Amino acid sequence: MTTSHDTIIKFKPYTRHTIRDAPQWKKLTEDQREAVAVVSRVLPFRVNSYVMDELIDWDNVPDDSIYRLTFSHRDMLLPSEYETLRNLVLVDKDEHKIEQMVRQIRMRMNPHPAGQMTHNVPIMDGRSLNGLQHKYRETVLFFPKAGQTCHAYCTFCFRWPQFVGMEELKFDAKDASELVEYLKRHRDVTDILITGGDPMVMNARSLGNYIEPLLVPELSHIQNIRIGTKSVAYWPHRFVSDKDADDVLRLFERVVASGKNLALMGHYNHPAELRTRVAQQAIKRIVSTGATVRMQAPLIRHINEDPAGWAELWTTGTRLGAIPYYMFVERDTGPSRYFEMPLARAYAVFQEAYKQVSGLARTVRGPSMSAHPGKVVVDGIVTLGGEKVFALQFLQARNADWVRKPFYAKFDSKATWFDQLVPAFGEKKFFFQEGVTSPHKDDAFESPIPLAALSRMPKGPAGSYLGVS
Repeated sequence: MTTSHDTIIKFKPYTRHTIRDAPQWKKLTEDQREAVAVVSRVLPFRVNSYVMDELIDWDNVPDDSIYRLTFSHRDMLLPSEYETLRNLVLVDKDEHKIEQMVRQIRMRMNPHPAGQMTHNVPIMDGRSLNGLQHKYRETVLFFPKAGQTCHAYCTFCFRWPQFVGMEELKFDAKDASELVEYLKRHRDVTDILITGGDPMVMNARSLGNYIEPLLVPELSHIQNIRIGTKSVAYWPHRFVSDKDADDVLRLFERVVASGKNLALMGHYNHPAELRTRVAQQAIKRIVSTGATVRMQAPLIRHINEDPAGWAELWTTGTRLGAIPYYMFVERDTGPSRYFEMPLARAYAVFQEAYKQVSGLARTVRGPSMSAHPGKVVVDGIVTLGGEKVFALQFLQARNADWVRKPFYAKFDSKATWFDQLVPAFGEKKFFFQEGVTSPHKDDAFESPIPLAALSRMPKGPAGSYLGVS
């Protein structure tokens, strides 16, 4: 690791309360300013000076991808919702009614989909561990309390309930003690994903307080420590010129020296996020510690629909030492109606981008849906036996026996999410929809609801199952 000698650049965030102080606020039209004022009451809004100064092309607003990635738009709400809330916020200014309307909209938006609260939270000694999720046998997700914000918020974020003050829907853990005890009892776990929010908002000492307890000999079965982060795109100075940037990288070196792999799961949504000098320098400094950087992001309408952009992103990342990992499908939560696109279109974008890159960048997988039963990838669109179908398989699943077993869904040009698909060839159920329980035998890991049972449950907005996802 080389020591940073860059000038320290102070992080300056803007929220819905302070965005008017940003010099770029004057560049927005009245309608654009109004959209921020109204929609930010429902969905989290936070941006910073680096994103505004270096990433957004203000001559191309509102169509600029990074602008749409970070600034609120009226179409993120239903037209009737927007008009009602607009009048409450700008005319009536009745905070009680605003809060009621905001909560109603948020609950319509399917917070925490795919069984995150109902099926992923593990139980230890009869008590739910609300700072953990354990969906797949090998991997535990950990939500440190000190990492429950981001350097800037993405407008599509599927973890938006973490940031809007809905305390009953938050995942967070004060310290690592329960995580360590849980891992000692589950020796089949090999990977920890520290997520949030963004763990990299923490200073080096706080981050170390969560990570270093995982390096003890009793947890020798933990092979990989992952950190989910958008900081590499929204505030790469975290690894280059922040006052404790070198301390962060020394922490990474200690993890690697302990014999474990440290992987930063970098969220890059657009090639513009990797075009700046500091963003490229951040990757090089991280990789110099022996850690790895993996690149992942959802495919999002209005933001990154261009296959050439994905090809540029993966090619640039590979050249710098990052590993293309996932192209996700936008989840069925939050303002998904604004961002989603048909699966057929998602597959076409992935295929077109994939064929433009060299073999080194073809480590990427997608388009993948993190659905209730697991990560489902669209492998292709083919005609079999005279029927046009989606070829699918699980890259990861609640039951490991489901992984990499090809199955087929009837082609649907309008389907945007997994639960909108039906089996092909006249079959009534997919192979995994019988009452298959989780392979975990102890009571510390809840078995998932069989998908056959889900089909009998009432459906909510965007195809979500009420009470489940």
